[in-house]
Amino acid sequence: MRSTPRPVRPPIEVRDSPIAGRGVFALRRLRRGMRVLEYTGERVTPAESVRRYDDERDESAHVLLFTVDRRTVIDGGVGGSDARFINHSCEPNCEALNLAGRIFICTLRTIQPGEELCYDYRLARTGPRTKEVEARYPCRCGAPGCRGTLLAPRRTRRG
Repeated sequence: MRSTPRPVRPPIEVRDSPIAGRGVFALRRLRRGMRVLEYTGERVTPAESVRRYDDERDESAHVLLFTVDRRTVIDGGVGGSDARFINHSCEPNCEALNLAGRIFICTLRTIQPGEELCYDYRLARTGPRTKEVEARYPCRCGAPGCRGTLLAPRRTRRG
């Protein structure tokens, strides 16, 4: 008599997050360097992503878009995976890796069951970086080194 293989339990679940909205949490121990999820969704041009989500006009900023390269943006809001629920942290436990045009979320360290997965969004903006622009992208990660914004860290000038 053959036994039926048990389904593989997904290593994560999506639930309410203390950081913002919904988040992705580990269901089991995730080892350092593990590829956890692929960030998927509709692939569009940068121009189409701006048409869909105009951060200058809209009341709040949108963080469902992931830039792959100069010609491709993934809109996680259209057919996206659970990776679209991973929140930002200024002191992340994961990173997003671009492997041949596909975006994977990988662990930077071992993550324990129940721990929320986070990566640093490091959002890039064109134009001047003002306090008003930073205020449109507030960070709520609560990390000791929180920089207060989802935007990429400011470049420091070498003297």
